[in-house]
Amino acid sequence: MLIRKVNTNDYTEVSRLIVSSFSTSEYGYSNEAELVEKIRKNITHKKDLELVALIDGKIVGHGMLSQVKVINVLDESIGLVLAPLCVLPEYQNQGIGGKLIEELENIALYLGFKFISILGNPDYYGKFGYSEAKNYNISAPFEVDSKYFLIKELEQHGLKEVKGTLIYSSAFE
Repeated sequence: MLIRKVNTNDYTEVSRLIVSSFSTSEYGYSNEAELVEKIRKNITHKKDLELVALIDGKIVGHGMLSQVKVINVLDESIGLVLAPLCVLPEYQNQGIGGKLIEELENIALYLGFKFISILGNPDYYGKFGYSEAKNYNISAPFEVDSKYFLIKELEQHGLKEVKGTLIYSSAFE
């Protein structure tokens, strides 16, 4: 398996992958491919934070991080959100998603980001060190069961001074 940065020639295949992956998921497809297109056009988008996984030259997985803010009345902190992460159904349960997460986290840490938030399954993301954001006094900007609103420090004490409400980029609207 090869993990590399996405390039513009991959966009069509990545869109098909996203639609296919989410269409067979528990919650179904919810315009995740369109979200990726919006994120790519957002001023805060960093191309280094979008990866694909390939097996025998075929794109089988995709992961993207984009900037978010945690704000309170005194301060704001910049971090990242993982959205979306997907693997073609026939390639799931082979560790591809985990490898994408690991590589994205390494790049994010190298770029100086201190945390990543995820809205997702705690049983899956908990294996990678993600825990409820409420444990760090960080809340979602919308109503969601706190067990699904997760966060991870990329460096020790990376969330020590971060408190407030997480705000997504305008691409998520």
